Amino acid sequence: MLDQLVSGFNSRVGRVYNTQLVGGAEEPLYLPAEGSAGRHRIYFRENFLSSALHELAHWCLAGEARRMLVDYGYWYNPDGRNAEQQIAFEQVEVKPQALEWIFSLALDHTFHFSADNLNSNSGVSESFKARVQSQRDFWLIEGLPARARRVKELCEEVRACSFY
Repeated sequence: MLDQLVSGFNSRVGRVYNTQLVGGAEEPLYLPAEGSAGRHRIYFRENFLSSALHELAHWCLAGEARRMLVDYGYWYNPDGRNAEQQIAFEQVEVKPQALEWIFSLALDHTFHFSADNLNSNSGVSESFKARVQSQRDFWLIEGLPARARRVKELCEEVRACSFY
């Protein structure tokens, strides 16, 4: 299923936006195109479908200016964040995780909330889960942003084709 998602994205959705989805990375990373002939690249961790979906969610949410910046210009604190840093992380992760959940549903793939703070024993807070679910429900009712809608449709097509 992952290979079909990557291939479908690169040949259809990514082609429209001059963007390539690439697996096998040690860490996720977004790199804008270098020069007029290059393509933007979305790198996802190893060959994890969840990582690909999560990185696609970030790409769908990043505006035009952010898509010109390495990793969309976002800050990132690695494992071991303190409580204040974790709250800041959760604030910026609500929409990406809500989109990842929608993409996962479209693929019939299990979604897992992520606190992305493995060195902490705190896990994912209930308030964070509720905010992600609320955002997911909002988009399912009100509709997705354009790029997210295209990725969701691709996920649905990949799922349909995987039954054959």
